[in-house]
Parts: sequence; structure tokens; C-alpha cells
Amino acid sequence: MSKVAWIGLGVMGYPMAGHLKAAGHDVTVFNRTPAKAEKWVAEYGGAHRPTPAEAAAGADFVFTCVGNDDDLRAVTLGPDGVYPGLKPGAVHVDHTTASAEIARALSQAATRHNASALDAPVSGGQAGAESGKLTVMVGGEEADFSKAKPAIESYAHAVNLIGPAGAGQLTKMVNQICIAGLIEGLAEALNFGMRAGLDMEKVIATLSKGAAQSWQMDNRWETMIAGKFDYGFAVDWVRKDFGICFDEARRNGASLPVTALVDQFYAEVQEMGGRRWDTSSLIARLNRDRPKR
Repeated sequence: MSKVAWIGLGVMGYPMAGHLKAAGHDVTVFNRTPAKAEKWVAEYGGAHRPTPAEAAAGADFVFTCVGNDDDLRAVTLGPDGVYPGLKPGAVHVDHTTASAEIARALSQAATRHNASALDAPVSGGQAGAESGKLTVMVGGEEADFSKAKPAIESYAHAVNLIGPAGAGQLTKMVNQICIAGLIEGLAEALNFGMRAGLDMEKVIATLSKGAAQSWQMDNRWETMIAGKFDYGFAVDWVRKDFGICFDEARRNGASLPVTALVDQFYAEVQEMGGRRWDTSSLIARLNRDRPKR
């Protein structure tokens, strides 16, 4: 078992850190809102500290799960950040969905401190974090990945090294681009079927056994039809992720016309008051005459 620091106890980080503690690791946490850290310690044990640097002191592994590139810079490279005091040989594992650019910068910074860094964004949402069944896509060096993988497996059912620093974040971008089109297609299909007067339970029972099947169909069709959108990844967050994809696409020359269109559809959902609705809420803009329940 390892000495671990966990920085960031949001809807994802809170249960993920809990799985590490349940697996027997010695976990010290930091959260920008101290009350959240105190609540976590009361629930799981371990300890909390008032700064990222203090939480990470002497840790074998430092995990971060924060909001964006700026938050990540603050907790790693800022005045009270993790990096200046990293234990030699420590591994920083970042679960933030961030840019590949900052992943590469942190890898270089960690090396300067005789440590190492892995960019390791996740897929599976809040439900996956709570159940310990996330998919983790990792960028970094093989030796560092091998050291960190057993700890990561405390809350994941799939952990794969994709390539060098930044590859994990780039893979997460691929994931978000895939999901954008899938959810919009499902939303349009469900709305079409309902307006055609079909028995949608029978429709989905049939289609889910064929080429149209997807995780989104299996897990979200009922709540989408019911207008219930409190099941995970928020619209505000997916639009943040799309912004990262668009920035990278401008650098590598990729064309993302469907993602750009879906991003604008999510902007409409935000205007409808759905900033914190989950991503399946795309159907709401197609079915505005049916109130959200």
C-alpha cells in the first residue's frame, strides 16, 4: 500500500479517492473548499491538509482531479502547489480533462523535480466513479504507468497506456467527439419515434440488439424520454471539453463539423436553463413542449 495525496474532491474525485482509501492506501486529501475535505475524512478516514503542497508532502503518488488547465496549474505549479515539494521518484497522476499541452508541460516539470507525471483522464461519469468502474486513458512513460496502475485500478475496470505525455488527453478528446454525435443521433431518433407514435420500449428492445446499440442507448433512453437529466456529466462541462477539442483541432488540422454543431445545440440547452443537466439533455431542445420532470 502507498502513501497517496488526492487533490480535488468534486463529483468525480470524491468517490475515486474513497476507493483508494478503501483499497488500503494511506490517503491525504486537499480540496479548495475545506468543508468538503472534512466531510471526506469523516466518511472515509485518512487526513486532509490546507494546501496541495502539504497534502502531497512525502507522497508516493499524487492524484489530481480538478476543473481545467488553470486549476491544474494552480495546484501543481502555484505558490502552494504540489511540484516544488514532490518526493523524488513520486508519480503525479492527473485525472483532469485538460489540454495535451499542459500534460506535456507537467511531464517536463515533474522531471525537473526528479519525479514523473501521467495524464490520465477518465470516462464513465459520476456513476462510474462511484461504482469504481471507470475507463482510464493514460499518457506517459511505461515504467511510471506500471508503478501507478495498481492504485488506479482501485476505481477503474480498464486502464490503458496510450502513448507518451499528452496521449491520454488526446484520447479523451477522441472520446468526447465520439459521444457528441452518438447522443445527438439518439436524441433525434427517440424524438422521431415518439412523434411517430411508436412504443419506444419495444423499439429500443429491438434496436439495442442490432447495429444501433450503444452505451447511451442502453443507459439513457428511458430518462431521455422522461425528460430527466440528472444522471452525470453536465452540459457546462462537456462544452468545456469541446473547447479543448476545438483548440487541438486548430493545431492538428482536424475537421470537427458535427462536434461544432452539437456544441451549438448544447448552447441552446444552456439557454433553456440546462447548464447542470447531463449530456443526454440534447433531446430537450427537440421536445420543448414536453416539460422536464
